[in-house]
Parts: sequence; structure tokens; C-alpha cells
Amino acid sequence: MKISLITPAARRSRSGNRTTADRWGRILGEFGHRVHISEIYDGADADMMVALHAWRSAESISSYREKFPDRPLVLALTGTDIYKFQYSHPEPTRRSMALADWLVCLHDNVVLDIPQEFGHKLSVIPQSSAPLPRPRSPSRRFFDVCVIGHLREEKDPLRAAFAARGMPPESRLRVIHLGKAHDASWAEQAEAEMARNDRYKWRGEVPGWAVRREFVKTQLMVISSIMEGGANVVSEAIVAGVPVIASDISGNIGMLGEDYPGYFETGNTAALRAQLVRAETDSAFLEDLRSRCAALAPRYAPENETACWRNVLNELT
Repeated sequence: MKISLITPAARRSRSGNRTTADRWGRILGEFGHRVHISEIYDGADADMMVALHAWRSAESISSYREKFPDRPLVLALTGTDIYKFQYSHPEPTRRSMALADWLVCLHDNVVLDIPQEFGHKLSVIPQSSAPLPRPRSPSRRFFDVCVIGHLREEKDPLRAAFAARGMPPESRLRVIHLGKAHDASWAEQAEAEMARNDRYKWRGEVPGWAVRREFVKTQLMVISSIMEGGANVVSEAIVAGVPVIASDISGNIGMLGEDYPGYFETGNTAALRAQLVRAETDSAFLEDLRSRCAALAPRYAPENETACWRNVLNELT
């Protein structure tokens, strides 16, 4: 088939949407399909559309459906679709859900978070990651904690830095933050935080290989987001063998499981600090987090993501 894959993220972007689109394009290409990735549908002939983002891709979805009413259309629901735009912009967001033949999501709790009428056409496709090329070797001098994510409101990106301020004096904890500032204001906030907080190091935007290098060195990862549709960085950490401490939002719970012990109350600096102190001082707790993540790793293996896509195409055809 000729497949039009629509993502709102630009070609050279390192955003999660673009990373997902590129990986899905490779998977569909391995099935023998010809995949064209673009930001907006240009009206070209296509046997199927796969669109990321119900609201941002709403115009492309409507145009494709009007031109090809009988051809399959798959919509991938993003975190802002599920937890923001279906409430703030309900008409275009839910219209996109209705026009799609099939919905794809990235974690198990999405079926609880969208209108019940769409649940029958929803499939979970866990985002995959490749294992690290060499064994992990965390720093012994420092207890390094990484934050992998762009600085924007949805990520609550400085929460780990705020938690690090109040760590006990004997703590060896450092927060290493990799991610692009959404705008000048966020860059200024990160710079100011580094100036006042010697436990916080912001490295800015880095390529994927640098993230994987950080996974080799870090003790654990913190994801503090206030909304996520199923963050790829969580699956990357799991496959890399990096324990995770996560905000207790639906998107994280849907990936790590209801009984995972590494959650903290979203936006609660003291609660996150308590988890960090425990992880640094209680080796049994840190090992429990590591072993639970290791048990989840097969779910986020590339072959599982490929198999899930094959099932979706089988449903459609």
C-alpha cells in the first residue's frame, strides 16, 4: 500500500511525535508498504492514512476522509489529545476520533480516558526501544538522576531540580537534564536554577545517542509530567535497565502498572524528594524498581511493537 503518515512535528524535530512517526514509518516499510511522512496531507493518492494527533492533524484527517471515504484511516491519540484537547477543543478532536476506522494509543489506561463510544476500535501499541549497546556502569562518585524531556509546561520539567534542592547535605544526588527549552523563558528558568542549585545540570537538546550514553551512567530516571500519552522515554529507560520514578498520571501508570512502587504525587516536590532519598539510601528499594522495570522490558521490545502493528493492519484489511 501507499501510506500517508501525518505528524505535526517537523522533519528534523527531536519531539516525541516525530520520533514515533519515523519509527512507525520504518515498521510499515518493513512490511513492504511505501510510506510518505509529512506534516500536512497534500491530497496525494494514498491507500491508507496513519495520522498522529487528533486535534493538530484534524484538517488532514478530514481532507483524506472526504477524498477517500472507503479507504482505511488510523488515528494515533497523543497525550494532549487525550488529556487536553478533547476537553478544550472537543469538536475537531472528537470528530477526528469518529472519522478514523481505528484508533491507536500507547498505554493501557487510554480506554478509560476517552469517550466510551470509541473504545471498540482502540488498540494499544507500546512504543519500543533497542537495548543499550553495552552494559550499564552507573557513576560511583555521584548518585545521578536523569530527566529526559523538553522544557515545556506539560512536562513539569524542573520538578526534579526543585526536589534536589532539599536533599540531605550528605546526599551525592545530581539531576542531569537533557532536553530543549520550548522558549526563551524556559531556558532562562533552567539557567537560573543551575545558578542557585549546584545539584542541577541542564545540558540542553542532545541527539539520541547522547540520551543512551546517559542511560549507561545514570542511577535512575525521573519523569515528572502532568500529562503523557505514553512517553517513549519511559520505554527507553525500561529497556535500558534504568529504574524509573514517575508522577502518578494515567499515562505513566498505564505503562508501569498500577502496583509499581516508584510513583509520586504529580507536582508534589516533597513527595518526589522522599522517593529520591529512598532510592539513594535504600538499595533494596532501588533494586525493586530495577527488577520491576526489567520484567516489563519484553513489552517494549521492537518485535512486540511490530507485532502490534501487524495486528492493526489485519483488523483493517
